[in-house]
Amino acid sequence: PALPWLSHYLLAHYQKGTRPVQDWRKTTNVAIDLMVYAILSVDEKNQVLTTYIWYRQHWTDEFLRWDPAHFDNVTQLSLPVESIWVPDILINEFVDVGKSPHVPYVYVDHHGEVQNLKPIQVMTACSLDIYNFPFDVQNCSLTFTSWLHHIRDINLSLWRQPELVKFDRSVFMNQGEWELLYVLSHFQEFSVKSSDSYAEMKFYVVIRRRPLFYTVSLLLPSIFLMVMDIVGFYLPPNSGERVSFKITLLLGYSVFLIIVSDTLPATAVGTPLIGIYFVVCMALLVISLTETILIVRLVHKQDLQPHVPPWVKHLLLEQATVLLCIRDRTAFIQSRTQSMDISGQAENNDSTAKLNPYSCEDPREREATGDTRARLAEGSPLVLGVLREITAIRRFLEKREEFRDVAREWLQVGYVLDVLLFRAYLVAVLAYSITLGTLWSVWRDA
Repeated sequence: PALPWLSHYLLAHYQKGTRPVQDWRKTTNVAIDLMVYAILSVDEKNQVLTTYIWYRQHWTDEFLRWDPAHFDNVTQLSLPVESIWVPDILINEFVDVGKSPHVPYVYVDHHGEVQNLKPIQVMTACSLDIYNFPFDVQNCSLTFTSWLHHIRDINLSLWRQPELVKFDRSVFMNQGEWELLYVLSHFQEFSVKSSDSYAEMKFYVVIRRRPLFYTVSLLLPSIFLMVMDIVGFYLPPNSGERVSFKITLLLGYSVFLIIVSDTLPATAVGTPLIGIYFVVCMALLVISLTETILIVRLVHKQDLQPHVPPWVKHLLLEQATVLLCIRDRTAFIQSRTQSMDISGQAENNDSTAKLNPYSCEDPREREATGDTRARLAEGSPLVLGVLREITAIRRFLEKREEFRDVAREWLQVGYVLDVLLFRAYLVAVLAYSITLGTLWSVWRDA
């Protein structure tokens, strides 16, 4: 048979420990190529990228040539890879030996060209930048070089054209978390401390994360909670329900962060922008709760609550209502004026009553009434006690009405201040959201 005869002819006196050239000054040129088959995992914490590639290389072996006419026109033969010389080309970024299948044969044609094709699971070190997570793009290099032979012995070249390698997705599995953008190739010479130069062929694998899963599971729940926080401002400021509602939101957001903490990538050198986004959202919720506590404390009814200072009335009940375009600001001013008039009248009546207890009576009846009261005062101590109790009740009701007027004024101040702080909070949230969305959009397009 031609195949066993040819195999015996080629390997009978073959020296696999020697570089296969007739002239030792001649350089062995190894052409290499790769195709990315799958992105298996991206370990941000350990900065390790695991890929599965189809690797190809070919070179010329001057000791594996024959004339097809002497061997039944056989032009190509498969030989065991352990029986011939193979170049010691490794990947510099290797950090672990992957579970790559062993391919025991290589193809050799009658001109001595050897083709070695094999799949490799590559676990390589890569500088992963997670700042733009989940809209991040990673660029990891695979550097092929001879570990021992310098460039005069083994030189490297590209099997195909760089344009064909760049956009080749023919074997890539496109249904995972990562999508392959392109593969760049670059040849360079490398030397250490003026020693002999080594040939290096770099392949830059550029991949992009698909953000849909993280958008649904991370961003949307956070956005919904922030929207509910904004809606909570429409609860009445004098209602205690707003405080409990916002405390519940803050507690829910804390539980949400605990749940998603394992999903976020973590490195020792940086934090992704989405982590900063979550922290800022938590800070906004705390600010919202603080504002609610302030407003509730302001409008809370207290017996010893002082009058609203005039400058506060001027700024909030007059100037701020115009600035905020509050529709019922005239009602605020009218009610405030009426409360001041009622309070003033009560004080005037009280002082007048003290100075002249008969000021409300008709002058023609004053003498007769005075005589009657004098007789009642002389004849009945019980009537004097009743009059004193009625006077005390009247003063108590006037004082309570005054407290109500003060509480009403503080409620108006609290309402205007609540609208002012709510709009400032809303502007801050919208500016923050637009800025963050613009940054993520720019990074995704880039």
